[in-house]
Amino acid sequence: MLDRLFLLVIALGAAAVFGLWWRNRSGRFNPQQLEERMDTLTVSDLPGPWGERATLVQFSSAFCAPCRATRQLLGEVAEMVDGVSYIEVDAESNLDLVRKLRIARTPTVLVLDHAGRIVTRASGLPRKPDVIAAIARTAETRHLEKRNQISRFKTAK
Repeated sequence: MLDRLFLLVIALGAAAVFGLWWRNRSGRFNPQQLEERMDTLTVSDLPGPWGERATLVQFSSAFCAPCRATRQLLGEVAEMVDGVSYIEVDAESNLDLVRKLRIARTPTVLVLDHAGRIVTRASGLPRKPDVIAAIARTAETRHLEKRNQISRFKTAK
């Protein structure tokens, strides 16, 4: 009897720890290394209005409850920040792109820079300040791009 109770307590403790870890991880942006990006997307991958500064891409599905809240949040941010656009992609209709980008759950949000490179991604419902901070990171990519162009120019001389 005590053995079963002990196992139950351990199982509940493990479930609680896992639940807290999952809740803390959900919706957080994971910055890609600026020098080692995953993929670059093109207009043929994602037709729609691309932003001059950044593009917010949301992968969603029909029965995803957090997708509705994410859609509203990203739409508000895109309207609020100049040069940012928002594209929603139906994950079920674009399975090749989902596999290519290793999208494991919905909603997944990608933040692309002006050239279509993935700067960061988040799974789950992100917070508005985190989305705005992720957009700010796209400026780092332009700075890095200019620095690389200057160093290539100097080595070419």
